[in-house]
Amino acid sequence: MDHARGDADSAHGNDLDPDIRRFIRGVGEAMAKQGDVAKATVPQLRAWAEAARAPWRAGGPRMAETLNLVGPTRHGDVRLRIHRPELSELPGLVYLHGGGWMVFSLDTHDRVMREYASRARCCVVGVDYALSPERKFPVALEQVVDVVDWLSREGRALGIDAGRLAIGGDSAGGNLSVATALLRRDAKAAPPLAGMLLNYGAFVARNSDEACRRYGGPEYMLGCEEMAGYWRAYVSAEAELQNPLVCPLLASLADLPPAFLAIAECDILGEQGRKMAERLQAAGVPARSVVYKGASHSFIEAMSIAALSNRALSDASGWLAQVLGRGDMGARPGAVA
Repeated sequence: MDHARGDADSAHGNDLDPDIRRFIRGVGEAMAKQGDVAKATVPQLRAWAEAARAPWRAGGPRMAETLNLVGPTRHGDVRLRIHRPELSELPGLVYLHGGGWMVFSLDTHDRVMREYASRARCCVVGVDYALSPERKFPVALEQVVDVVDWLSREGRALGIDAGRLAIGGDSAGGNLSVATALLRRDAKAAPPLAGMLLNYGAFVARNSDEACRRYGGPEYMLGCEEMAGYWRAYVSAEAELQNPLVCPLLASLADLPPAFLAIAECDILGEQGRKMAERLQAAGVPARSVVYKGASHSFIEAMSIAALSNRALSDASGWLAQVLGRGDMGARPGAVA
């Protein structure tokens, strides 16, 4: 988890979109009211994060149906949440929340999932995968793989067209999405995934000094030491950081599904997103990437106040509708609400 050198200086948040700056300050103030984050236990961090995110997941699209159920995995049953915008068989998106493999939940990302369901007109299946440090790599990854395989077999009984199934997530969820696609590719699993939706993903355990200096300060959402702590909690030994299933930027990426990458300009992980897009394209994978100017890590969660967040949701949903075969219908526009 070393950091390469660079020369650019920080703008101390002045390069952020004003609405995204409001979001970061709001989340930071809500966390500060809970207590001293530096001294918090992992259970406390999770509870505080849930509380801080609660206002941001409120509102949004109403679903025709929401199901809470469990799916089988080699590590036991895992909780799932299925959002359905229409009462008919629909293509699906398996969505994996971020939070450094350590925090966040189906609840913190509930609105994000409903937004994709409504805008792309698909079922969205959220996976409550096991969190670190209690459950380390590869537990969460294997749970996700098992859920995808189960949906491929049993999706029709849930009203999901298993032949049109994509995977996606933000931050750690983007990492798990690519790793899942790698394992399914190597296993020649069928049917193949239709696409990967990757929002400001964590693809390698290394940030440049330039990224840390420019975007790792308290004015931004994610710091380099914080991210390094997440990586340490996720793996059992530092040597695992050389495993391509832990750090997918180290993998051979040929024959992966098409990808959409939402890259936040003002994010320590932005450079990783750019490199992943370049490597996917070099490997012959159809990959569309958009760098959102003035966006920070987690910026999509600001959808209730930020036009920038809504643009990213609409861009990805339009792409998702295409890869899921709903391109003739288009993606529904969203609104700040």
